[in-house]
Amino acid sequence: MSSVINKQVKKQNITYQDVLLYIPNLIGYSRVVTMVLSLFFMPNYPSLTTLVYSVSCLLDALDGTMARKYDQCSMFGAVLDMVSDRSTTACLICYLCVAYSHKFYVVIFLQLMNSLDLSSHYIHMYATLSCSKNKSHKTIASNENWLLYLYYSNRTVLFTVCAFNELFYISLYWMSCSQESAWFNLGYYFFIATLPGYIFKQIANVIQLNRAVVMLAESDAAAANEKMK
Repeated sequence: MSSVINKQVKKQNITYQDVLLYIPNLIGYSRVVTMVLSLFFMPNYPSLTTLVYSVSCLLDALDGTMARKYDQCSMFGAVLDMVSDRSTTACLICYLCVAYSHKFYVVIFLQLMNSLDLSSHYIHMYATLSCSKNKSHKTIASNENWLLYLYYSNRTVLFTVCAFNELFYISLYWMSCSQESAWFNLGYYFFIATLPGYIFKQIANVIQLNRAVVMLAESDAAAANEKMK
Protein backbone atom coordinates (compact mmCIF):
# COMPACT_ATOMS: atom_id res chain seq x y z
CA MET A 1 0.00 0.00 0.00
CA SER A 2 2.78 2.43 0.94
CA SER A 3 4.62 1.72 -2.30
CA VAL A 4 1.53 2.62 -4.30
CA ILE A 5 1.19 5.90 -2.42
CA ASN A 6 4.88 6.66 -2.97
CA LYS A 7 4.47 6.11 -6.69
CA GLN A 8 1.51 8.49 -6.75
CA VAL A 9 3.35 11.15 -4.78
CA LYS A 10 6.52 10.82 -6.79
CA LYS A 11 6.77 13.52 -9.42
CA GLN A 12 6.93 12.54 -13.04
CA ASN A 13 10.04 13.39 -15.03
CA ILE A 14 9.75 16.70 -16.85
CA THR A 15 10.22 16.42 -20.61
CA TYR A 16 11.25 19.10 -23.08
CA GLN A 17 7.62 19.20 -24.28
CA ASP A 18 6.59 20.15 -20.74
CA VAL A 19 9.11 23.01 -20.76
CA LEU A 20 7.84 24.25 -24.11
CA LEU A 21 4.33 24.36 -22.64
CA TYR A 22 5.26 26.19 -19.43
CA ILE A 23 2.79 29.00 -18.75
CA PRO A 24 5.40 31.80 -19.12
CA ASN A 25 6.54 30.29 -22.42
CA LEU A 26 2.96 30.20 -23.71
CA ILE A 27 2.79 33.88 -22.84
CA GLY A 28 6.01 34.35 -24.81
CA TYR A 29 4.45 32.73 -27.88
CA SER A 30 1.45 35.05 -27.49
CA ARG A 31 3.81 38.01 -27.51
CA VAL A 32 5.26 36.87 -30.82
CA VAL A 33 1.78 36.47 -32.34
CA THR A 34 0.60 39.92 -31.23
CA MET A 35 3.84 41.47 -32.44
CA VAL A 36 3.38 39.93 -35.91
CA LEU A 37 -0.25 41.10 -36.02
CA SER A 38 0.82 44.66 -35.23
CA LEU A 39 3.06 44.68 -38.32
CA PHE A 40 0.03 44.30 -40.60
CA PHE A 41 -1.71 47.26 -38.94
CA MET A 42 1.21 49.70 -38.80
CA PRO A 43 0.91 51.33 -42.24
CA ASN A 44 -2.77 52.32 -41.99
CA TYR A 45 -4.26 51.61 -38.58
CA PRO A 46 -2.50 53.45 -35.72
CA SER A 47 -5.28 52.63 -33.22
CA LEU A 48 -5.10 48.89 -33.80
CA THR A 49 -1.32 49.00 -33.97
CA THR A 50 -1.10 50.76 -30.62
CA LEU A 51 -3.53 48.32 -29.00
CA VAL A 52 -1.96 45.11 -30.30
CA TYR A 53 1.64 46.27 -29.87
CA SER A 54 0.88 47.42 -26.33
CA VAL A 55 -0.60 44.02 -25.48
CA SER A 56 2.59 42.38 -26.73
CA CYS A 57 4.69 44.66 -24.52
CA LEU A 58 2.47 44.31 -21.45
CA LEU A 59 2.65 40.52 -21.66
CA ASP A 60 6.38 40.96 -21.09
CA ALA A 61 5.63 41.96 -17.51
CA LEU A 62 3.45 38.87 -17.02
CA ASP A 63 5.69 36.02 -18.12
CA GLY A 64 8.30 36.57 -15.40
CA THR A 65 5.61 36.78 -12.73
CA MET A 66 4.06 33.51 -13.90
CA ALA A 67 7.46 31.83 -14.06
CA ARG A 68 8.13 32.65 -10.42
CA LYS A 69 4.59 31.91 -9.26
CA TYR A 70 4.45 28.43 -10.80
CA ASP A 71 8.18 27.68 -10.42
CA GLN A 72 8.56 27.42 -14.19
CA CYS A 73 11.76 29.38 -14.72
CA SER A 74 13.84 27.97 -17.57
CA MET A 75 16.79 28.92 -19.75
CA PHE A 76 14.56 28.54 -22.79
CA GLY A 77 12.08 30.94 -21.24
CA ALA A 78 14.79 33.46 -20.47
CA VAL A 79 16.06 33.32 -24.06
CA LEU A 80 12.51 33.46 -25.47
CA ASP A 81 11.79 36.51 -23.33
CA MET A 82 14.94 38.30 -24.45
CA VAL A 83 14.51 37.41 -28.12
CA SER A 84 10.84 38.45 -28.05
CA ASP A 85 11.78 41.80 -26.51
CA ARG A 86 14.47 42.49 -29.07
CA SER A 87 12.42 41.28 -32.05
CA THR A 88 9.38 43.35 -31.09
CA THR A 89 11.40 46.55 -30.79
CA ALA A 90 13.44 45.79 -33.92
CA CYS A 91 10.29 45.29 -36.01
CA LEU A 92 8.92 48.65 -34.94
CA ILE A 93 12.27 50.31 -35.65
CA CYS A 94 12.31 48.74 -39.13
CA TYR A 95 8.94 50.35 -39.83
CA LEU A 96 10.15 53.68 -38.46
CA CYS A 97 13.16 53.59 -40.78
CA VAL A 98 10.74 53.36 -43.71
CA ALA A 99 8.41 56.01 -42.29
CA TYR A 100 11.30 58.43 -41.73
CA SER A 101 13.27 57.50 -44.85
CA HIS A 102 13.13 61.17 -45.92
CA LYS A 103 15.05 62.11 -42.76
CA PHE A 104 18.49 60.56 -43.12
CA TYR A 105 19.70 61.47 -39.61
CA VAL A 106 16.66 59.82 -38.00
CA VAL A 107 17.26 56.60 -39.89
CA ILE A 108 20.94 56.53 -38.89
CA PHE A 109 19.98 57.17 -35.26
CA LEU A 110 17.40 54.37 -35.30
CA GLN A 111 19.81 51.93 -36.92
CA LEU A 112 22.53 52.68 -34.37
CA MET A 113 20.15 52.32 -31.41
CA ASN A 114 18.77 49.07 -32.79
CA SER A 115 22.30 47.70 -33.21
CA LEU A 116 23.20 48.73 -29.66
CA ASP A 117 20.07 47.10 -28.26
CA LEU A 118 20.59 43.81 -30.09
CA SER A 119 24.33 43.51 -29.57
CA SER A 120 24.39 44.53 -25.90
CA HIS A 121 21.68 42.06 -24.90
CA TYR A 122 23.03 39.17 -26.97
CA ILE A 123 26.62 39.55 -25.77
CA HIS A 124 25.49 40.14 -22.19
CA MET A 125 23.35 37.00 -22.12
CA TYR A 126 26.07 34.92 -23.79
CA ALA A 127 28.72 36.17 -21.39
CA THR A 128 26.50 35.55 -18.36
CA LEU A 129 25.67 31.97 -19.36
CA SER A 130 29.20 31.04 -20.42
CA CYS A 131 31.37 32.94 -17.90
CA SER A 132 29.39 32.91 -14.66
CA LYS A 133 27.30 30.63 -12.48
CA ASN A 134 24.23 32.80 -12.95
CA LYS A 135 21.33 31.38 -14.93
CA SER A 136 19.97 34.79 -15.86
CA HIS A 137 21.56 37.83 -17.47
CA LYS A 138 19.44 39.92 -15.10
CA THR A 139 21.44 38.77 -12.07
CA ILE A 140 23.82 41.61 -11.22
CA ALA A 141 25.87 41.76 -8.02
CA SER A 142 25.32 44.78 -5.78
CA ASN A 143 29.04 45.63 -5.86
CA GLU A 144 29.02 46.04 -9.64
CA ASN A 145 27.87 49.10 -11.59
CA TRP A 146 25.15 50.77 -9.51
CA LEU A 147 23.03 51.82 -12.48
CA LEU A 148 22.98 48.35 -14.00
CA TYR A 149 22.28 46.84 -10.57
CA LEU A 150 19.37 49.26 -10.06
CA TYR A 151 18.05 48.51 -13.53
CA TYR A 152 17.99 44.74 -13.17
CA SER A 153 17.44 44.24 -9.42
CA ASN A 154 14.47 46.57 -8.97
CA ARG A 155 11.46 45.26 -10.90
CA THR A 156 9.67 48.61 -10.71
CA VAL A 157 12.64 50.38 -12.28
CA LEU A 158 13.04 47.66 -14.91
CA PHE A 159 9.37 47.78 -15.89
CA THR A 160 9.25 51.58 -15.94
CA VAL A 161 12.41 52.02 -18.01
CA CYS A 162 11.38 49.31 -20.50
CA ALA A 163 7.90 50.86 -20.77
CA PHE A 164 9.40 54.29 -21.43
CA ASN A 165 11.72 52.79 -24.03
CA GLU A 166 8.83 51.21 -25.93
CA LEU A 167 6.63 54.30 -25.55
CA PHE A 168 9.46 56.41 -26.97
CA TYR A 169 9.47 54.37 -30.17
CA ILE A 170 5.67 54.31 -30.24
CA SER A 171 5.68 58.10 -29.94
CA LEU A 172 7.90 58.23 -33.03
CA TYR A 173 5.38 55.98 -34.77
CA TRP A 174 2.54 58.33 -33.84
CA MET A 175 4.58 61.30 -35.04
CA SER A 176 5.09 59.57 -38.39
CA CYS A 177 1.36 60.05 -38.97
CA SER A 178 0.13 63.25 -40.58
CA GLN A 179 1.20 66.36 -38.69
CA GLU A 180 -2.40 67.53 -38.81
CA SER A 181 -3.69 64.48 -36.95
CA ALA A 182 -4.22 64.02 -33.22
CA TRP A 183 -1.75 61.13 -33.34
CA PHE A 184 1.09 63.49 -34.19
CA ASN A 185 0.31 65.75 -31.21
CA LEU A 186 0.00 62.76 -28.88
CA GLY A 187 3.31 61.41 -30.16
CA TYR A 188 5.05 64.74 -29.58
CA TYR A 189 4.02 64.91 -25.92
CA PHE A 190 4.92 61.26 -25.30
CA PHE A 191 8.26 61.82 -27.03
CA ILE A 192 9.14 64.55 -24.52
CA ALA A 193 7.79 62.61 -21.53
CA THR A 194 9.56 59.33 -22.29
CA LEU A 195 12.90 60.74 -23.44
CA PRO A 196 14.59 60.56 -19.97
CA GLY A 197 13.65 56.89 -19.54
CA TYR A 198 14.82 56.16 -23.08
CA ILE A 199 18.20 57.77 -22.41
CA PHE A 200 18.53 55.76 -19.18
CA LYS A 201 17.88 52.56 -21.16
CA GLN A 202 20.55 53.36 -23.75
CA ILE A 203 23.11 54.11 -21.03
CA ALA A 204 22.26 50.77 -19.41
CA ASN A 205 22.77 49.08 -22.79
CA VAL A 206 26.25 50.60 -23.13
CA ILE A 207 27.19 49.57 -19.57
CA GLN A 208 26.00 46.00 -20.00
CA LEU A 209 27.80 45.75 -23.33
CA ASN A 210 31.03 46.86 -21.67
CA ARG A 211 30.44 44.43 -18.76
CA ALA A 212 29.90 41.54 -21.14
CA VAL A 213 32.97 42.35 -23.23
CA VAL A 214 35.15 42.46 -20.09
CA MET A 215 33.69 39.16 -18.84
CA LEU A 216 34.45 37.40 -22.12
CA ALA A 217 37.95 38.91 -22.38
CA GLU A 218 38.76 37.89 -18.78
CA SER A 219 37.55 34.36 -19.52
CA ASP A 220 39.72 34.21 -22.64
CA ALA A 221 42.73 35.53 -20.70
CA ALA A 222 42.23 32.91 -17.96
CA ALA A 223 42.00 30.15 -20.56
CA ALA A 224 45.16 31.40 -22.31
CA ASN A 225 47.07 31.54 -19.02
CA GLU A 226 45.93 28.02 -18.15
CA LYS A 227 47.28 26.80 -21.50
CA MET A 228 50.70 28.33 -20.77
CA LYS A 229 51.12 26.47 -17.49
